[in-house]
This record gives sequence, structure tokens and C-alpha cells, in this order.
Amino acid sequence: MAGLMQRTMTIIKAKYSKLLNRAEKPSETLDYSYERQLELLQNVKRGVADVVTAKKRLQLQTQTLEQNVVKLDTQARQALGQGREDLARQALERKSGVQQQLQGLDGQIKQLEAQQEKLVASEQQLSTRVEAFRSEKEVIKAQYSAAEAQVRIGEAATGIGDQMADTGAAIQRARDKTEEMQSRADAIDELTASGALEDFTSDQTPLDRELAQMASESQVEDDLAKLKKEVGSGAPAGQKEIEK
Repeated sequence: MAGLMQRTMTIIKAKYSKLLNRAEKPSETLDYSYERQLELLQNVKRGVADVVTAKKRLQLQTQTLEQNVVKLDTQARQALGQGREDLARQALERKSGVQQQLQGLDGQIKQLEAQQEKLVASEQQLSTRVEAFRSEKEVIKAQYSAAEAQVRIGEAATGIGDQMADTGAAIQRARDKTEEMQSRADAIDELTASGALEDFTSDQTPLDRELAQMASESQVEDDLAKLKKEVGSGAPAGQKEIEK
């Protein structure tokens, strides 16, 4: 049972693959792939922009903290100048904390810069590949269109295309019907001439046609007798008239 199911699935997949292959158009597939690559390239560019934005934000924080360091150092000097060592100590402690924050921010900025460099390099490589794919895509589409047109022209010229096959079949059917109609017309003429069919378009009655046939036969007999007489005398009819 398992073998039968596996065989059935294989047949279904094969037919489905064949159906997809017939429905697939290379130009549409290539355009879709190119659009997906453009989307990926846009995602990379957005990633670069996000990293740069985050780096700029940290750099602004760094500038603010550096200003605080200068300010706290100035306050410590002023406090010490006024004999307030306790205030000077507090200012220096806060200054030390800010400097530690600056060191942390500096490490984060360096990480973002390294990430930015990688993303920019990836963007450049991907952009080059996308542009190369676009050029190759257009070449393949042009080649496929030319081949498709050549196939259509060849099918039209040789008559192997579906449309030309239908046209050829229609021509053959028309010929068959024409021959059939001609044969029927000849048969009707023959039957009408023999009297088997009455010609309703003629004003002659069957008696008239029979009398005409008899007169024709009598005329033939008279002509034959005259011809025999001329041949028996050994002289053509034209020569006898001259001698007279």
C-alpha cells in the first residue's frame, strides 16, 4: 500500500511539474527574480541607514557627555579654589562616571562603524550582482522572444502549428464538401437527363421530352443512312456537289 501511494504521489508530482513548466514564462520568472533582488537590495540599504542613524545618535550623546566632563572639571576647580574640597570631590566623582559612559559609548560607536562598513560592502556587492542580473535578464528575454517568434514563423510556414492545423483541416473539409456537392449535382443531371427525375423548372412534359428524344434518334438514323450512301459511292459529299 505504501509503495502504491508513493508511486501515485510521484505521478502527481511529475504531472504537476509538467503543468507548471508549460505555464511558466521565462520573461515573467526573470522579472519576478529581479524584483526580489531589488527588494533585498533595498532592505540592505535600509539596514545601512538604520546603523548610521544609531551611530549619529550615540555621537550626539557623546558630545553632550563631553560637554558635561568639561563643565564638571570647571566646577571642581572653582570649588577647590573656594576651599570647598567636598564639592570639588563630588564634581570629580561625577566627572569620572561620565567618562566611563563615554568609554562605553565609544565602544558602541566603533561596533556600529564596523557593522556599517560590512553592510556598505555587502550593498555594493549585491548592487553589482543585481545590475549584472538585470543585463543578463534582458539578454535572455530578447533571445527567448526571438526564438519564440522563430518557432511561430516556422509553425506557420510548415503548417504544424495549432492555428495552421485548424486552417488545413477547414480547407480539407471544404474540399470534401465541394466534391460531394459536385458529385450530387452530376448525379441529379444524369437522372434528370434519363427521365428518372422530373425537372420542375422546365415547361416540357415527359411526353414532350420523349418525342424530342425520338426525333433526335430519327435524325441520327437519317444522318447515318446518308453517310453510308456517301461512303458507299466512294466520293465525298462535297465533291458530288461540285460535279453536279
